[in-house]
Amino acid sequence: MNTGETSRRRFLAAVTTVGASVALAGCSDGDGSGESDVNGGDYSAAEQRVVEYLTSDSETENFDGSFADETGADEVVIEVGAPGNGANYAYAPPAVTVSTGTTVSWEWTGDGGSHNVVSADGSDFELSSGNPQEQQEPFTRTFEERGVAVYYCSPHRTLGMKGGLVVE
Repeated sequence: MNTGETSRRRFLAAVTTVGASVALAGCSDGDGSGESDVNGGDYSAAEQRVVEYLTSDSETENFDGSFADETGADEVVIEVGAPGNGANYAYAPPAVTVSTGTTVSWEWTGDGGSHNVVSADGSDFELSSGNPQEQQEPFTRTFEERGVAVYYCSPHRTLGMKGGLVVE
């Protein structure tokens, strides 16, 4: 056997060993509760939907893995055109948990150009603030049912301007 063949076999054996180790580590992650562990956090199924949306494709830069807990609040404000994603291309906070009956107002900051709020595929709620605007009246919605809202700004979606809301 020549040296090239031996090196190739050792390389393939090492790659196979590393691949098997990674596969086993992936299988053993979690506590069996059915909840996922993303970015070091334990999430409910509803929260996991928001996390996956905010961290997929064009990742939302200002999402740090945490949810603003606004459960029990009657009204919640989400800023449209907040700092993030390279300029004022973010919703703040990007991920929020509210109770049923909560009124959520998306309020334009006037920064970052024209924005809007549009529900994404997979959202349990239909959201549409209309055509993108630099300034406009707040877009308001009262959530009477449990579910998940995932949404984006149509001009800045590819920059990561996305948000998520869990209604408990």
